[in-house]
Amino acid sequence: MGIPLDYETLRIIWWALMGVLLIGFALTDGYDLGVASLLPFVAKDDAERRLVINSVAAHWEGHQVWLILGAGAIFAAWPFVYAVSFSGFYIAMFLVLAALILRPVAFKYRSKHNGAAWRSRWDMALFVSGIVPALVFGVAVGNVLLGVPFRLDGDLRSFYEGTLLGLFTPFALLSGLLSVAMLVLHGAGWLAMKIEDGPVLDRARRFGSVSAIAAVVLFALGGLIVAQGGLGFRIDGVVDTAGPSNPHYAGAVMAAGAWLDNYGAQPWTLFAPVLGLAGPVVALVGIRSRNHLLNFGGSSLATVGIIATVGLSMFPFILPSSIDPASSLTVWTASSSHLTLWIMLLVTVVMLPLVLAYTAWAMRVMFGRLTMREIQHSPDFY
Repeated sequence: MGIPLDYETLRIIWWALMGVLLIGFALTDGYDLGVASLLPFVAKDDAERRLVINSVAAHWEGHQVWLILGAGAIFAAWPFVYAVSFSGFYIAMFLVLAALILRPVAFKYRSKHNGAAWRSRWDMALFVSGIVPALVFGVAVGNVLLGVPFRLDGDLRSFYEGTLLGLFTPFALLSGLLSVAMLVLHGAGWLAMKIEDGPVLDRARRFGSVSAIAAVVLFALGGLIVAQGGLGFRIDGVVDTAGPSNPHYAGAVMAAGAWLDNYGAQPWTLFAPVLGLAGPVVALVGIRSRNHLLNFGGSSLATVGIIATVGLSMFPFILPSSIDPASSLTVWTASSSHLTLWIMLLVTVVMLPLVLAYTAWAMRVMFGRLTMREIQHSPDFY
């Protein structure tokens, strides 16, 4: 029996699914990272810090599934992308993993001892576990938009010619700051839904307001740089969208402003940057009106819009090369085989709804506002 979906369609589906998994991670674990980043600024004593920490304590472990699924999807559906990015960004990814490893340790150990210094150190570890991934993820996206310094030889062996410090260019840092602003806004929105009114929530609203304004400014500035700063890549020549996966089969060139091509060719894609700009504004309205649903909904829209903008701007590129554009990895040249994508799609059709259903069920069961009284009198909280 033949495969009912053609190779081109499956490639587009898996490109879209990769975006769904990344957005799913940002929407769920993103507010965990945002709350951790806010911890030292919105909580002034141990009771307040416990209130903030326990607002995400019931959910953060389940959210890791999105990160695992995303990495697994890249490995299985886009092996060239996995090989180049995970080897080229090895040290940066090590920093992210080291920070993420700190999080469960800090959760489990901070309340094992009553000493103020002991708890303060673990609270700082939680802060690091939030701010470092938020910043590095954004820096990585900025470098992808700029082009990654790698090349492929005739045998498709990857050679990365960058350094860790070389990742932190001005545009990449701007992307990193946008990522931090986006996730801090999302974290503040979560706190607005999860904890009782009081000084902690008031501080979270103030930081959320600043983050919303910063997200709009940084996103607009990034768009201006993309449009006017000579960024972009474009396919050079004719591409067989159903051909074999070999990056050398399709040429690519650097082209100023090429990241805006898709918006002219497909005007419907403009929804993404519109959401990226409107989402923080909606969140800010929710903050000022003390409407927690509008607040969290706006931060969620901002997250979806900003991430979708990157993916739609770059299509069909996934990982362009700044030193050898002909080595750039695209949707048409970097995927797994036709059969592999089809089998994986069948598994995803079964498993992804289960993940979504479980996530929704867990949120429903454990939903509700935390109060300071509960934190102080229940032995079940960290």
